[in-house]
Amino acid sequence: MAFSSLFEPVDLGSLKLRNRFVMAPMTRSRASRDGILPESAPTYYAQRATAGLIVSEGVCVSPVAVGNPKVPGIWTNDQMASWAKVASAVHGAGGTIVAQLWHTGRASHPSLQPGGQAQVGPSAIGIDGSTYARDGRAPHVTPRALETLEIPVIVAQYQRAAHNAIAAGLDGVEIHAANGYLIDQFLQDNANTRTDAYGGTIENRARFLAEVIAEVSAEIGADRVGVRISPASTFQGMADSDPAALFGHVLAVLDEAAVAYLHIVEPGIDGSESLAGAHDVARNGLGSAWARERYTGKIVAAGGYQAASAEAAVLSGHVDAVAFGRPYIANPDLPERVAGGTPLTESDRATYYGGGDAGYIDYPASQGTVSG
Repeated sequence: MAFSSLFEPVDLGSLKLRNRFVMAPMTRSRASRDGILPESAPTYYAQRATAGLIVSEGVCVSPVAVGNPKVPGIWTNDQMASWAKVASAVHGAGGTIVAQLWHTGRASHPSLQPGGQAQVGPSAIGIDGSTYARDGRAPHVTPRALETLEIPVIVAQYQRAAHNAIAAGLDGVEIHAANGYLIDQFLQDNANTRTDAYGGTIENRARFLAEVIAEVSAEIGADRVGVRISPASTFQGMADSDPAALFGHVLAVLDEAAVAYLHIVEPGIDGSESLAGAHDVARNGLGSAWARERYTGKIVAAGGYQAASAEAAVLSGHVDAVAFGRPYIANPDLPERVAGGTPLTESDRATYYGGGDAGYIDYPASQGTVSG
């Protein structure tokens, strides 16, 4: 079999993967305004259940966490019920799925917040440019800095979201600490100028992440918790005075917490876009090979991989599994296509976000019929 290493099983904590293919988290913006998944979501995820692991689209942990229109949540019973249907469908197809827990922080917009209030961040520092608002793109708005006493409330929201994910039948959770969202905002010192226990030193700026990991792990077990970071990305205006030291400390926190896996975004990826060449020299080396030298746990790497480069990464020992994003949109049976040497289908960018079933569940499997 071609690319045989990609088809070997691997355990990430208590998550038992049939192969090394991971479906990366991808926002599809098809949930209701109440954060409930569409009726076709179980089909969408079940079609892709031959992945060793599915990481769900970002799932908001509270109403204040919402930063995009039509994204799902997991804080209400109705939201949980929609995820329970997904879990059942994926398990029925023999797959494994975790929920990616998401708080967008300053990247949100008041039009998406309860009562139109200001979105929150570690400090009152905004992002340049525009973002997704309720009725389309709008300029970023400066966030309200969280009070110290509010932070444990958000930690508890992550804990409750993890509880709800397991109660809905999902296999675990991935804490989204990447791409300039709330946890990443606390980590990096251009977004965090706090002077309390959550700002200043690297240890203080990593405190919020450490507390989220601790409480989520206490709730569902560290062996069912993954963490995603993007040390090389400057997406959404992120910058730090010493990214190597910062993320080296983050790796130490994850190692001590004994989480199921680290999900790292490779250099050259900015948000969901691949960039030509190094966009930040100080961060260019902060990828999976760098992490492997500092981290003893399991590593999932994401970022522009194709089958050959994924096989090479697994064989190198830098990574234990590889996450594929956009290839999974139009190729629901991606592992089977790779195994059979079947050419991949190109996806339609116009249907990535929002809309109905077109571009969501109508891409056929390689044998010519939609699976699931």
